[in-house]
Amino acid sequence: MSQANSVKSIIFALTANFLIAIAKFTAAYITKSGSMLAEAIHSLVDTSNQLLLLLGLNRSKQPASEEHPLGQGKSIYFWSFIVALILFSLGGVYAIYEGIHKLESPQPIEAPFIAIGVLLFSIVAEGFSLWGCIREVNKVRVGRSFIQWFKDSRQSELLVVFGEDVAALFGLVFALIAIALTMITGDPIFDAIGTIVIGSLLVFIAIFLGKEVKALLIGQGVEPHIKKQMLQQLMQQKTIDKVFNFLSLQMGDDVMVAVKVKMTENVSASQLIDDINACESEFKQAYPQVKWLFFEPDHRD
Repeated sequence: MSQANSVKSIIFALTANFLIAIAKFTAAYITKSGSMLAEAIHSLVDTSNQLLLLLGLNRSKQPASEEHPLGQGKSIYFWSFIVALILFSLGGVYAIYEGIHKLESPQPIEAPFIAIGVLLFSIVAEGFSLWGCIREVNKVRVGRSFIQWFKDSRQSELLVVFGEDVAALFGLVFALIAIALTMITGDPIFDAIGTIVIGSLLVFIAIFLGKEVKALLIGQGVEPHIKKQMLQQLMQQKTIDKVFNFLSLQMGDDVMVAVKVKMTENVSASQLIDDINACESEFKQAYPQVKWLFFEPDHRD
């Protein structure tokens, strides 16, 4: 089974957002546009978020220890949740505040063509970042819609990058429309409204991301289609008569699995042990992400 390269997606996003943030802050300073300032802060927050995700991935690779016998794979969920909170507070809430402030004290946009040029550059750069993310997502989407993949995926860092990229593209389009309407009408209220819309979009995406990552923090099994494949693999074993219970827990990239099965008749305890060991070996070979496999034979559930 192909695996998505989360690090590659994060690097794509980090590079794009860093360049975009510099361009947006420069344009916001020149144009005095609230929408542009909101977008600049959004890109700066995204850049910081990607650094946090890289930190989380590094921590999740720490080996198992006496204190953490199952490793620290789930730490990536913690850092992904922190990123969602930052996106909500620093990105979304600040943009809404800035938009309301602009509504109360509207200011004309200076040098709007500079803002438009920066936004067009940002759309291209962000589109490149989203393309890199989608390319990795497609490796594991296996025919599902993007919404279904988003709900099923256990790669929180990939969820966050995808959500941020989508929010960024929509935000850029809203900012472009707001500045264009301000230019056409001469009324800066459209710039303020655009800022509020961008902030509301970020809050919505942050809440959606937070909900998905929270489920992983609490504890989720493998993706439904992978669970189905694992059960089929077990039932295909000639030495397994019936699977009573199947339990899995996603731990970042690693997986823990516990099964309770009825084995076929064995002539001795030694043969039973050999059969179980053979089943475990084949299962781990088929699913190398399974680092811990607890196998319980029984006659009944």
